[in-house]
Formats: sequence, structure tokens, C-alpha cells
Amino acid sequence: MSLNETVSADRVHIAFFGKRNAGKSSLVNAVTGQSLAVVSDVKGTTTDPVKKAMELLPIGPVMIIDTPGFDDEGDLGALRVKKTREVLAKCDIAVLVVDTTAGCGKEEEEFLSLVKEKGIPCITVFNKSDLTAAREDNAVYVSAKNGDGVTELKEKLGLLAKTKENTKRIVADLLYEGDVVVLVTPIDASAPKGRLILPQQQTIRDILDANCISIVTQVEQLAATLAALKEPPKMVITDSQAFGKVSKIVPENIPLTSFSILFARYKGDLITQVQGAAALSKLRDGDKVLISEGCTHHRQCGDIGTVKMPAWIGNFSGAKVEYVFTSGGEFPADLAEYKLVVHCGGCMLNEAEMKSRVAAATAAGVPVVNYGVAIAHMHGILRRSLELFPDVYKLI
Repeated sequence: MSLNETVSADRVHIAFFGKRNAGKSSLVNAVTGQSLAVVSDVKGTTTDPVKKAMELLPIGPVMIIDTPGFDDEGDLGALRVKKTREVLAKCDIAVLVVDTTAGCGKEEEEFLSLVKEKGIPCITVFNKSDLTAAREDNAVYVSAKNGDGVTELKEKLGLLAKTKENTKRIVADLLYEGDVVVLVTPIDASAPKGRLILPQQQTIRDILDANCISIVTQVEQLAATLAALKEPPKMVITDSQAFGKVSKIVPENIPLTSFSILFARYKGDLITQVQGAAALSKLRDGDKVLISEGCTHHRQCGDIGTVKMPAWIGNFSGAKVEYVFTSGGEFPADLAEYKLVVHCGGCMLNEAEMKSRVAAATAAGVPVVNYGVAIAHMHGILRRSLELFPDVYKLI
């Protein structure tokens, strides 16, 4: 990925929903001006959500998602409906496509209630307007076939997208122009060859956008890096896996935190996850812990999620815990069987999906904590790693 590209997680996610043959795929193609989705008169042509990252005027970088019909039938249909509902967890804007000749029915009303419950902005679009002259006030009518109303729809999407723009910063809001930030990025067997991982890239860019200075080093060179500076840096940000070693090197007067903690604040719920860290010391033999990652990287020897995290949790809690691992878009709908959810920093998930996962755990009464918060807590440096965030620090 080019450093100049907008990552998928930071794009506005716009998903198109509706019954089979309402014309969702045709409308997606009309809105994007591309043949992204297969179009057919046969009901149920779209069998899985189809995603495409692109630039869409007047919005900018977006992720367009075409979904299967939510009225699909049979066992396979139920799976498609399940996938459609999962898309809602990562959706910033929903577009409900209704066949104008059929009108809104029970399924559409249930869907509208669901998006309202989840607080997702939704535009109801009546497609196939070329087949009928019937109109309702303040409704959006389009014809994917001849392009009528598509420009109006894109303008409405643009207005909603402006309200969803992420004005949060990863770290820049904690800095003043000219500040120096030292970033510790270990290069080991798990590091991707020839590049930095996404959270590191994004944090460096955010520092540069704030007209500040980023100095990137490894653990072994950290002491020499700090000694070479005329004045202490504004802060040190480390990869969570190196928290223990780095905390011993960085003087107490220099603020220290991790990429993972910054991302919990950026797109999740840092307070909830800090509170969830307390559950690590309450684990007992036989308890079940879910370790979930938002990406699907190749597992290697010493993998943080499947190897290091279970070892740290076992040593810290002294309990023989049962672990369940998920990755990518996979996340259990029912979390009641777990005593704790340990999640990655979520750099590959958009804010909506990360918050949805945290909310699902909270609703099930299951504590949730992310890698950085958990590792800092287990190394006894959580309070120190939160000094940069007074609103959270005062709660622990």
C-alpha cells in the first residue's frame, strides 16, 4: 500500500441493503460509475458482500459495500442474511434500496428499525422509478437503468459523509509544532519484510501532519537515541510487545505509551478497555478467553496473538485458561461464554466496527481489553502509559 493511499479503515463505509432484485447491485454500479457488482434478473445473484475501496465524488475516499438480499431463503439464504447483518457492524452510512413497484414491506420496516436502533444514518432509495410515476414527498427516487436521480443520491450521501468525517487524531492533538516524538519499532521475525506495520505508518504521518519531528528506532538503539537528543522528547511511543524493555530504558520524566493504546483512543473506547484490564487478574482455571484480531496476517513463530499473549496471560493470572482465536471479519455473535475479550489495536477495522465489537462485549457483560492496555497492565506500567490521557488516568 502506498503511504499516500487512504487506508480502508479510515474510509467512509457506505453499504447498500435491500431485498433480492430490488436493484442494489445495479444502483451500486450506477453510483460508482463502475461494474463493481454482477447484475442479473435472477434473484439472489449477489451471494456475499462485495467491497470496493474507491474515490467517490463529492465524498472522497470511500468503501462501497453491496450486500445479498435480506429476504433470502433456505439454509444458504440464512447465511447470506447473517452476512448482510454483519455488514451493519462496520457501516457508517446505510442505503436501503426499495423496488418502487413493490414498495416498502415488513422486511424493509424491520431493517429501518434495526439501523435506527444502532444509530446508523440511513437513506431510503426507491429504485426502478422509470417503471412508475408514483412518488412520495421527500423521498429519493432513482433509476439505476437510465441514471435518473443518481446525482441527487450522491449529493445526499456527500452531506451524510461530512457528518461522519473523522476529526480525531492518533497523536497530533497531544503535540505542539516542533515537538519531538521517539517511536520504538522492533524489527524481528514477526515484522513485515521491507515495511512498517500500518499503525506505525499512520502514527508517523499524523506526527508529520502536526509539523512535528518523528524519530524511529529499535529497542537496542533506544538508549543511544535518547542520549543523542539535546532535550527529552515530548513522548515515546512503543510497539506493545516491547513495553517491558522500553519502560526500563525511558526515564520516568518522559511520557511513555504504545501504538495500541493510541489506537484504542483513536477508534475504540479506551476507558472501557482500561477498566477491562482488571479482569486479567480475576481469571480462573477453565475460564474461556477470546483473543481476536482485525486482520488476517500469516501466523508465525512467536505470533503475538496466538503465542505471546496466552503466555503473558498465563504467567500473570496463574490460571490455566482456554483460548479461542478469531481474525479478520470473524467475531462471535454470542460472547456470553467468555470471561474476557482481548482484542488487537484494530488498525484494520474502521471505528464503527471496533466500537461495535466493544459494545457487543459490554452488552454481554464481558470485559474487553486491547493488546496494548493488557500488556501495560501485566507489566505493571499501565498508569504510566496513560499519563498522557488525564481523563482516563484519573479513573485508575
